[in-house]
Amino acid sequence: MLSSRFLLLRSAAASSLTTRCLCSANQGKAPDMKEVRNRLREIVGASTNWSDHKHAMADRASLSSMLVTSQQDLPARSMKHSFLEVHLPLGSEPELREKYLTFHNSVRFGRILEDLDSLAVLISYSHTYNPELKRSPLSIVTALVDKIDMRQHAIYPDCDIKFTGHVTWVGKTSIEAKMHMSQYHDGAYAPILDATFVMVARDPENKRAAFVNPLKPDGPEEEEIFKEGEANKSRRVELSTASLLKVAPTDDERKIVHGLFLNTLDTKTVSFRSRILPPNSIWMEDAKLKGLEICHPQQRNIFNRIFGGFLMRKAYELGWANACSFGGCRPNLVAVDDILFQKPVEIGSLLLLSSQVCYTQENYIQVRVHSEVFDPLTRQHNTTNVFHFTFISDRDVPNIVPQTYGESMLFLDGKRHFNQTVGL
Repeated sequence: MLSSRFLLLRSAAASSLTTRCLCSANQGKAPDMKEVRNRLREIVGASTNWSDHKHAMADRASLSSMLVTSQQDLPARSMKHSFLEVHLPLGSEPELREKYLTFHNSVRFGRILEDLDSLAVLISYSHTYNPELKRSPLSIVTALVDKIDMRQHAIYPDCDIKFTGHVTWVGKTSIEAKMHMSQYHDGAYAPILDATFVMVARDPENKRAAFVNPLKPDGPEEEEIFKEGEANKSRRVELSTASLLKVAPTDDERKIVHGLFLNTLDTKTVSFRSRILPPNSIWMEDAKLKGLEICHPQQRNIFNRIFGGFLMRKAYELGWANACSFGGCRPNLVAVDDILFQKPVEIGSLLLLSSQVCYTQENYIQVRVHSEVFDPLTRQHNTTNVFHFTFISDRDVPNIVPQTYGESMLFLDGKRHFNQTVGL
């Protein structure tokens, strides 16, 4: 959850930065998401036309000479420099509302993920903004969605939404951006979610890392926020080091796996192979849902790759459908955790999505979605993203039971993510 210190920056920064970074046509009106995406196209010189877009991206190679060779050559920025406030006028624009509306008269959260991704990119460009350059030589992309915490399950489709956010930590080539989403209801804005994204800067051709402006905290409030960013970085390094893809489970986790195994043995036989499903349980193998997407130019981002927000939306919708099928009722999202963008998805790719219920506890459902691109000519599969979603159901759900060692590792990984987000 974002601290109250995050919100204190608004009063000092909102009026000047919203106008400077987004160039809203109506100076008295906060910009919307359409303006956010238009501004991103202006920053990198992208076009809305597919053929023009390809030419503009090829022309970006000439911007490499504008990159600095050391971070010290760039001016330091405070957090106020990157503060943005953006509105989503669902209450006042019925045509826009249609894009976000579900059949059950709620808001499509996958669309919100797309908006958060676009906003995080613009926040990062606001931090690196150089008024002397017509186009930015940086290619800033999403590397990781560290965490999204839901503070309220209900998102009303006919009430305006407000996003605020700013940079909270900076490395040499990476940026942490935190965002807050609230909704106007019953005469006031109420918090809906808090999100933390990690962005990386690349050269104009998106081939190698590029330096970003250092962040210099301005005052004790920003210093505390910066320290939280440092702690987040250390936590991410620690979690990566302890990944089950790299090291063996802990002693306690090994006992959990063995307990699951013993609980499925057939007591009528003396055999390791004879397994029975315990009451109120489902084999992990039977808790999958898969999908396929053909990646068309319409889903491209400003760098001629598939938009990360689109990938998140598709993964979320598949994960939600799997949780709904598993639990037997419509679940609510609790948290999004540790979405890793390993490789970009090229236009024209065949994108395979596979969702797996990997852990359950009481009425909580932990879902992991794995995405990969498939090349029909070489028959090769390459992982592009891994998504983690925590849902809550209106009723207790069956226990998920692994059978193989690989499924047991998925179970433990899901338990880890659940404990990080819910911690029951």
